Amino acid sequence: MQKPLNSTSTRRDFIATGAAVLGMNLIPRHVLGAPGQPPPSGKLNIGCIGIGGQGNDVTRELATFANVNIAALCDVDEAYAARTIQQYPGRPFYKDYRVMLEKEKGLDAVMIATPDHWHAPIAIAAMRMGKHVYCEKPLAHTIEETRLMGKIAAEMKVVTQMGNTGHGGQGLRLTKEWIDAGAIGTVTDVHVWSDRPGKWWDSQGRRRPTDTPPLPTTLDWDLWQGPAPQHAYHPLYLPGKWRGWFDYGCGALGDMMVHNADPAWFALDLGAPTAVEASTAETNPDSYPLWSIVTWHFAAKGNRGPIKLTWYDGGKLPEPPPGFDTTHPFEDNGIIFCGDKGSLIAPGWSGRPRLLPDSAMKSFVMPPRSLPRSPGHRKEWVDACIAGKPEDAKAGFWYSAPFTEALLIGALPIRLGKRIEWDAAAMKATNAPEADALIRKTYRKGFELPT
Repeated sequence: MQKPLNSTSTRRDFIATGAAVLGMNLIPRHVLGAPGQPPPSGKLNIGCIGIGGQGNDVTRELATFANVNIAALCDVDEAYAARTIQQYPGRPFYKDYRVMLEKEKGLDAVMIATPDHWHAPIAIAAMRMGKHVYCEKPLAHTIEETRLMGKIAAEMKVVTQMGNTGHGGQGLRLTKEWIDAGAIGTVTDVHVWSDRPGKWWDSQGRRRPTDTPPLPTTLDWDLWQGPAPQHAYHPLYLPGKWRGWFDYGCGALGDMMVHNADPAWFALDLGAPTAVEASTAETNPDSYPLWSIVTWHFAAKGNRGPIKLTWYDGGKLPEPPPGFDTTHPFEDNGIIFCGDKGSLIAPGWSGRPRLLPDSAMKSFVMPPRSLPRSPGHRKEWVDACIAGKPEDAKAGFWYSAPFTEALLIGALPIRLGKRIEWDAAAMKATNAPEADALIRKTYRKGFELPT
């Protein structure tokens, strides 16, 4: 195990001491390959960061591909990561990703499955070193971070992918093909929902705890917090429960809207909203509310008219559309497109769609395929890395950064309690200067974003 970098060191100190290493990683073709180019060995050497929960599942799938080598492992809690460490014996293990990036000069790519507040610092550092990046969803913790991640991915010409796995599925493509074929006419409204937080985590609607239980001996709590404000350890923060806290996660919206609303952005080319408003349960300064209903307004674009999209979480649900069989409940997660000729409903994670009413589905003639199919979301990324073709990863940051940005705008009316008028070009809430502190954030000293 490598000794972590001193967490009190500054970003300038880190950049200075690591400059030679960074240069070595960017230049030698026999080691890594130039940014935007395939690895010379034809095999992708991946360093996996955040391997205790979702990261174990992602690592396990990546390891099944013949052109992948799991080359290094990293997690701030060696006990939580023990299962993954045991599955890949002999791989070097690190607690600090910065040490891993310094030491493991042969890495071609990284997989990031940390809490949300760590996504951007790690991804930006890796991309600046010319490494390809697979980053779990939501892509980032703030709107500004999504902009930076998209910009740097394009500059470095690395292959990127956000972990919204349904983007590689058949359902996403069928939804767009059917809507494009006029199956439900002109779409005006979209409704998206999730069963989160519910049984999944219990941190929403809470104030920050004040008691100080003992810290697990295997957990580097300072590194876990990283760029977030410093607080005493508490088991209400992890594992998984961090999603509900403003300092670490993006709530149910960040966890599941990335999956469930993806068909809307993909099929309708929604882009950035002009305004967002919300109604919620009681709010507080520390965590997301127990439930929220958020509505995005999108201007007309191309051949479509204006769209209104509404998100429901914490047990809230949309009204059943005409033709929906109310004797059966809604799926736990899903999406409904409402058009002037009918509705289309699909389960979460971009599941297979069906038309409403049932008679419309029975008489529907499937249009010919117009979109290429994916070999699978993660294989798609690996193959694009090997080929050196960023555009072949269909949830690359060129797509997922503006998508995530639009979703995170929805957190602003939740936290500020007011409708937000949005200027995408200026990245600004024109009627709420107080939103600036949420659009971008201050990073704890020693954990600032890499430049």
